[in-house]
Amino acid sequence: MEKKILIIHGPNLNMLGKREPEIYGTETLDTINKKCQELAKELELEVSIHQFNSETEIIEKIQVAEENYDGIIINPAAYSHTSLAIRDALTVCSIPKIEVHLSNIHARETFRQKTLTTAACNAQISGLKGNSYLMALRAIISL
Repeated sequence: MEKKILIIHGPNLNMLGKREPEIYGTETLDTINKKCQELAKELELEVSIHQFNSETEIIEKIQVAEENYDGIIINPAAYSHTSLAIRDALTVCSIPKIEVHLSNIHARETFRQKTLTTAACNAQISGLKGNSYLMALRAIISL
């Protein structure tokens, strides 16, 4: 039976390719999603991919995740640094969770170096641009 993985992209990730390419790269979200789908097929995973600009939508998706999925890969984006509500939703969710970031948040501005959401996840992968998601897909199998 294929494992089902939920991929959640947070706010402004729909602007990839246009938004600060020197930090986030030139790949669009569509390109990243296609690469995730191709790798998932190779790894015999089923992926469901969603992008939300709204904190509420992210929380609602996490709250029903364990009923429908075997793991979550999440890039909360700016909400990583501000959202106790997303952290709380992740904490309650008992399936494996990997947080990803396109940039190396630990080498950026001080306010981006501290996250609220990472502690509610099993692991964090950052700094590999779109490959962060691919590494997370490979890693979530072992959790």
